[in-house]
Amino acid sequence: MENGVTDSLSAKEQAELLALVAHSRDRGAFVKLFRHFAPRLMSYMRKLGTDNNITEGLVQDVMLTLWRQADSYDPDKSYVSSWVFAIARNRRIDRFRRQRLIPIDQNQLQNQIDEAPSQDKDLEHHEVEALLREAVESLPERQASLLQLAFYEDMTHKEIAEHEGLPLGTVKSRLRLAINKLRRTLGSSI
Repeated sequence: MENGVTDSLSAKEQAELLALVAHSRDRGAFVKLFRHFAPRLMSYMRKLGTDNNITEGLVQDVMLTLWRQADSYDPDKSYVSSWVFAIARNRRIDRFRRQRLIPIDQNQLQNQIDEAPSQDKDLEHHEVEALLREAVESLPERQASLLQLAFYEDMTHKEIAEHEGLPLGTVKSRLRLAINKLRRTLGSSI
């Protein structure tokens, strides 16, 4: 992430970068993939209810697997994003099985599989992401920066207030204004 904004890559760019990692161990390509996938994987793991400490370790493990096994990716079978999220889902299940933190039942496993991004929705996801990015960029800087801290950095209102040296009420007001502007801007687009 640079300046609190997540790098976004198209499916084609993801495949090209992964090919560079697979064939020439291109560190620059890996960094771009890491910046793209790490925040998304963190969000995905949190959505599944994974503890933050475990989430960070799992994301690092997934990205290390991407580096080590990039040559095993088959673009004819899936998108890079589907491949990466399948690795993440499997690593999470393996971790819980090893640590016996939770029993894995088949219903929970199916729900996790259903929540992974599908190939069909990849293009739609990128279009929505682009619309959202444009809408955020149209906000006043004071509101946009707070939104980025809240949603991309996953900071609480209190943490943002402390980080920015602002009163908590100001943070809440600016975020509320920003979200309302985004709703108006994106209401008909999404």
